[in-house]
Amino acid sequence: MQRIVVVGCQGSGKTRLARQLGARLALPVVHMDVLYWRPGWQPSDKAGFRQRVAEAIAGDRWVVDGSFAGLAMDLTLARADTLVLIERPRWLCQWRIAWRSAFDRRGPRPDLPEGCPEMFDLALMREAWRYDRERRPMIEAEHERHGAHAALHRLRSDREIAGFLALNAPCHPARG
Repeated sequence: MQRIVVVGCQGSGKTRLARQLGARLALPVVHMDVLYWRPGWQPSDKAGFRQRVAEAIAGDRWVVDGSFAGLAMDLTLARADTLVLIERPRWLCQWRIAWRSAFDRRGPRPDLPEGCPEMFDLALMREAWRYDRERRPMIEAEHERHGAHAALHRLRSDREIAGFLALNAPCHPARG
């Protein structure tokens, strides 16, 4: 695994898994939210976003956190050797989104762009609620069109995620 795309519903744990894979495999982590969102949660123009994604994945080794299906997932999947789809229960994702927006504001997060603070967002909650019906089919269609060559791993529980990490991501000691 050298080029990994981690996708899933908001609150599913994709950012955490992407960071863990990056640390354990010594791979840079590309957070799609950082590339897409401008200060104040303003969306990027499509051409600029696609250019930033193409530059971020130009190397031979990386972990991508997020999909942006329909905007740039074709770029990441075309180069990926592994696609990890986190499939968590809808209620759990909703709980995690609510929790982090209310209580987990420890300061800047590496997966959020500058000028885009964590906050409660009803539209995000609605999108997460409809993820299985609307977003996941788009992701699976993009996988078929652009990344069928990539190994697909569906992870549905903490145990499966831990097992995937243990089997595929041996821990590398820190170098210094």
